[in-house]
Amino acid sequence: MQILDIAETVVSFLNGYIWSFPEKAPLLVVLLLGAGFFMTGRLGFIQLRRLKHAFMVVAGKYDDPADEGDITHFQALSTALSATVGIGNIAGVATAIHYGGPGALFWMWLTALFGMALKYAECTLALHYRTFDDSGHAAGGPMYYMERGLGPRWKPLAALFAFAGIIASFGGGNMNQANTVAVSASSDFGAPENVVGLVCAFVVGVVILGGINRIAAVSSKLAPGMAVVYVLGALGVIAFNVGEVPAAFATIISSAFNPEASLGGSVAGTLSVTLLWGVKRGLFSNEAGQGSAPIAHAAAKTDEPVREGVVAMLGPLIDTLIICTMTGLAIITTGVWDEKFDSTLELADASIVVSADIGSEGNEAERLTAALDARGGASTTPISVEVRDGVQSTLSFIGRDGLVEEARLLDHHGDVWSGTLSFVPSTGKLLGDRSSHAVPESLGGKMLLNSSALTARAFKKGLSPLGDWGNYLVTLSVFLFALSTMISWSYYGDRCVVYLFGAKFVPYYRLVYTFMVFVGAVTALELVWAYGDLALGLMAFPNLIAILLLSPKVVEITKDYFSRLKE
Repeated sequence: MQILDIAETVVSFLNGYIWSFPEKAPLLVVLLLGAGFFMTGRLGFIQLRRLKHAFMVVAGKYDDPADEGDITHFQALSTALSATVGIGNIAGVATAIHYGGPGALFWMWLTALFGMALKYAECTLALHYRTFDDSGHAAGGPMYYMERGLGPRWKPLAALFAFAGIIASFGGGNMNQANTVAVSASSDFGAPENVVGLVCAFVVGVVILGGINRIAAVSSKLAPGMAVVYVLGALGVIAFNVGEVPAAFATIISSAFNPEASLGGSVAGTLSVTLLWGVKRGLFSNEAGQGSAPIAHAAAKTDEPVREGVVAMLGPLIDTLIICTMTGLAIITTGVWDEKFDSTLELADASIVVSADIGSEGNEAERLTAALDARGGASTTPISVEVRDGVQSTLSFIGRDGLVEEARLLDHHGDVWSGTLSFVPSTGKLLGDRSSHAVPESLGGKMLLNSSALTARAFKKGLSPLGDWGNYLVTLSVFLFALSTMISWSYYGDRCVVYLFGAKFVPYYRLVYTFMVFVGAVTALELVWAYGDLALGLMAFPNLIAILLLSPKVVEITKDYFSRLKE
């Protein structure tokens, strides 16, 4: 437990510099949006002008089996989409709305719109500078266009990206996915997290040991099927709540620029929080500018880099502008993002804050602030708390970023707890002998929902006219989305290992990768997501720098291709 606490402290500290420094304009957020806006301008809104051509290419009009490469345009897009259309579309959107309010969805849209130009640029560069390894397989991605496009003196930057890519494959591409599957399976079916982890690890291991061809074959079948299942469910929720859609869009737009304190995660009610969570989850969802997708697209059978570039820019369109929007509308139109539901959390859960009672005066945001201030008080004198049948009146509890209503303390069996305990205001700790059950084990009450549980509740409520099964549709989608993402991300890690250490180390990497699936399933949600954010940020920094420096080459290749296409 102590090791996990240390890890969480280190990851949170580093995340502060990656995502929150400086406070008013976080560097990575500015760099992401700025680079996307810059490439959109330099390429003349290519994401809009060449959309038709992108669909023609992915449909196979320009496929030539004689071209060098490992997979078709459609398989490359499917592999990349399998890695991007994942739990970010289910849990990521819910997390963004929970912490940033409905307005976070607007900033996800903006990240995706500019991200289409970034995705085009990075994947075009990946094809232009790709090479082939000793076994004849394509080897491309940011590390190759950094070294071959910027020159040998930039090799340290390429190595940094490849190292970050390996780290990120264990985080956003692996552990986050397994963790969300475990949370959903435990919530809906009571399945033990370690059993879920073992099953996921076994399935992923069977597929990835077959290499890119098996990965592409599975992805090209799994990605379209899983998207159809989830999209149909989301459309059903929206259809049953169609009267709320105009108001939902109005709320999204107004909250993007003028967020208000509420029961949801936007308690701070600040633009910086809403913007930050929108961009963070937008990046996690579509990975534009992060540098992962170019690794998959570099394997496409084509001798025209621009063709794969326009195919790649469909990723943010499908992933964020379509699928994430459906998830967001399902959550907002059903109203569940701002509701509290009966839940149970372990008292040791990092999201729980205990404070001296702050009464019932004021709105939710004011009471939350008072509770946090009370918890941070200087008093070290323990307060004696009497609990009868789980209920007491001395303490207030914050769980999942909102005050817990109808709070009740539970024992290790889940039954209401009675007894006397001591509370220290300065530390927020409940004192007692836990081994003898002299203190309660968990907290029950009405709480806000987050992650996939929030989306599942939206589907359950939204599809209730058809029966009480909507949450199971989300659970199935979580499993399929997570599985496809874990499979595809293993290939990204493969290529980074090849670049740094050579192909002979790939089998060892795949074994470690498979083991990390299990680790992600049994690790605390907060630590897993924080690690994923950190790893994605470490990839994005060097990649965005390289895209900006190589932007003249992108413009040159683009003009050349479309001039020949007209001829």
